[in-house]
This record gives sequence, structure tokens and C-alpha cells, in this order.
Amino acid sequence: MLNRRLTLSLAATLLLAAPAFAQAPSARFITVSSTTSTTDSGLFTHLLPIFQAKSGIEVRVVSQGTGQALDTGRRGDADVVFVHARAQELKFIEDGFGVERKPVMYNDFVLIGPKADPAGIKHSKDIVAALRNVQAKGALFISRGDKSGTHSAELNLWKAAEIDIEKVKGPWYREIGQGMGAALNMASAQNGYVLSDRATWLNFRNRGELDIVVEGDRRLFNQYGVILVNPAKHPHVKKADGQAFIDWLVSPEGQKAIADYKIGGQSLFFPNATQPGA
Repeated sequence: MLNRRLTLSLAATLLLAAPAFAQAPSARFITVSSTTSTTDSGLFTHLLPIFQAKSGIEVRVVSQGTGQALDTGRRGDADVVFVHARAQELKFIEDGFGVERKPVMYNDFVLIGPKADPAGIKHSKDIVAALRNVQAKGALFISRGDKSGTHSAELNLWKAAEIDIEKVKGPWYREIGQGMGAALNMASAQNGYVLSDRATWLNFRNRGELDIVVEGDRRLFNQYGVILVNPAKHPHVKKADGQAFIDWLVSPEGQKAIADYKIGGQSLFFPNATQPGA
């Protein structure tokens, strides 16, 4: 009898509480599909709490290479894409999947390699000449091979060096189909060369014998853009909250938050939302 009374009492309590639970508002959140560098560099860990505190909107990040991030947007599985491959971003909008591209920030790519430098390219500022040396000497090169913004930049640099990588690649050229962290880890374990965005490199700890061997070439410039996924194509897109995040990123407050993010006193990204044509 006692057990039955306890059961009835508990059921009554839950029944009374049920409306309160049913009426509780769901948390506001958006999904942002973004390149791995914004996560691996620690930038989002710095930025997103600031935005959430101001707006009440949680940002849930899907971290992928740029090609995959844009595909996620095409499927309507994200509200916003935040990537770094301008030509692909403009095609995304041209095909009707994005509303408008806004520049946010830039940094640069760097060629990482072993301190022993078997390709003999350390301290060069000519990335094209450096890649020619890597290929001529058959020095180990780790490629992300994942259709990311960094992978696209790498392929464009081989092309600029007049090297058809599909024809000349051999055991020295290893495509791993993974993100920047994995590529850096493999390069560290095997003392190979690898193209990285500077921000991820600065936040990378497992360096082993790796160091920056080539930097400063204008062809290593790396621009980031942000795009709202087109709600006309995918009506479930959270247009207002997604646009709120974009507007904050390009606002003076958001741009300052980007500039304030540093590691060891070094800036990882440089805001340029107001730069025409960026």
C-alpha cells in the first residue's frame, strides 16, 4: 500500500510539473560550418563566448575543410558558412546557395618543414621556387588532400610552379584526406614538408623538428569570408540569428575581438571587413 501511494504521489508531481517543462523556451543556437583553422587555431574558443554573452545565441560549429563546409551549406545543414577559398565562396553564391559573401579577416599560409631542410629551401620567400626544389629532390611532402581551402591553395601553388602534381607525384607526395592538425602531426612524425595556415601552426604544439621554412610570399595570402546560407533554398535556415552572427563578426566589436586573439603576443588573424574587394 505504501509503495502504491508513493507511486501515485510521484506521478501527480510529474503531471503538475509537465506543463512547466513544456513551456520552457528552447535555447537559441545556429550551426556554423567552418574551415578547420578557425577551430584548430583556438579562434572560436575566444570569439564565440563573447558573441553568445552579447546576443544569447549559441554557435554550434561543424569543423571541416572548406570544400566540405560549403557542401554542408549546400545541403542546408548549416545556417552560416565561414571559410577561406574566395573562388569557391563566390561559386556557392552564384549557384544560389548563399545570400552574400562578406570578408572578415586574413592571415597567411606558411610552408613548414624539418629543420634539417633536405630540400634546401629554408628562409626562402619564393614559394614557387621552394616547391620546385621539393619536387626535384623528392623530399617528403604531406598534402591534406581533402578539398579544403588549404588544399586548394596548395594545388594552385603547384600550378604556379608549373608542376602537374597529378602526373609527377610519387612516394614522396602523400595525400592523407584529413585536416590541418592531422597533416601537421604526420609531417612532425615523418619529418616532411606541409603547407599550413599560420594560425593553426602557431597553436600547434607537437612540432618535433618542424619549423617555418618559407613565408612572406604574396601568393601565400589567405582571406576568410562568411556567408548566410540562402533561406529561399532552405527555409529552415535561421536567417535572423545567422545574420546577427555575421553582422557581429564584421562590426567594430567583432573585428576588435578577432584582432585581440593572440598567442605568445602574435596575432593569428587580421580583421579586414571594411576592405573593398577582400
